[in-house]
Amino acid sequence: MIHILQIIVLGLVQGAAELLPISSSAHVIVAEKLMGLDPSAPDMTFLLVMLHTGTMLAVLIYFWKSWRRHYFSSPRKFTQVATTVIAATVVTVVLGLALQLVIEKAFLKGADKAEIESLFSKLPLIAAALLAAGLLILAAGGRHRRKTQPPRDTDVHSAAWIGAVQGLCLPFRGFSRSGATISTGLLLGVERRNAEEFSFALAVVLTPPVIARELWRLLKANAGAAQPVHEGALLLPGLFGMLCSFVAGLGALWLLSRWLEEGRWRYFGIYCIIAAVVVFGLSALGF
Repeated sequence: MIHILQIIVLGLVQGAAELLPISSSAHVIVAEKLMGLDPSAPDMTFLLVMLHTGTMLAVLIYFWKSWRRHYFSSPRKFTQVATTVIAATVVTVVLGLALQLVIEKAFLKGADKAEIESLFSKLPLIAAALLAAGLLILAAGGRHRRKTQPPRDTDVHSAAWIGAVQGLCLPFRGFSRSGATISTGLLLGVERRNAEEFSFALAVVLTPPVIARELWRLLKANAGAAQPVHEGALLLPGLFGMLCSFVAGLGALWLLSRWLEEGRWRYFGIYCIIAAVVVFGLSALGF
C-alpha cells in the first residue's frame, strides 16, 4: 500500500507538473521510479484518477471567471468558441488514434494497447520528448518576443493546428500537452492569454475521457487480479492526494499565467531541456 508521504509527493508533483508546461507524466513516472513504486499497480491507477480529478477542478476554478467573460458573453461568442474547441478536439482524437494504431502495427506488432504506455514510460523516450517540448517552447518564446503583427483570437485554422499538436502529445510521455498547445498558439500569432485559456479549455474536454479510461483500466486489472484492490480502502488516501494536486494546480496556474504575461515563457523550455538531461542521466544509472 502506498504511504501518505508518497501520496503527498505525487499529488504535489502531479498538480504542479500537469498544469505547468513541463509534462506531468514525465515527472510522475520519474518520481514513482525514485520511490520504488509500480505505475501499473491498481492502487497507483486509482490514485492517478484522483490526482487528475484534482487538477481538473483547479483548472475549472481558476479559469471560470475569464471563460465566463470571454466564452459565454453572448450566444454568438459561445458558438464561435465551441466550434474551435470541437474542431481542435476532433483533430486530436483522429490524429491521436491514428498515431496509436501506427505505433501498435509498426512497433508493437498489434500488441495490447496497455503496452504502448509501457513503451513510452521508458526514461530515454521520456527524455527525448522533454527535449522536443523544450525546443518547441523556446521557439515559441522567441517568436512571440520578436512578433511584428498584432495578436489575434483562436480561429478554426489555428484550432486545428493546436488540436493536431495535442494529438501528437497523447502517446508521448514527456511531451507536455499544455506546453505544446500554448506554444503552437503563440507560433500562430494567437494572443498569450487567449492561447492559455484555449489550451486549458481543451484540457477540460480531454480530461474526463482520460479519467474514465484509467477507471476502466483499474476495473480490468481488478477483474483479473488474485487479490483485487478495494476502492473503498483507497478512497480516503485518494481524496487526500486529490486535495494536494488541487492546491498545487492552482499555484502552478498562477505561475504559468504570470510568466506567460511577463514574457518568461522560454524559461519553461530551458527547464524542460535541463530535465531531459537529468532523465537521460537517471536512465544511464539504471532507473
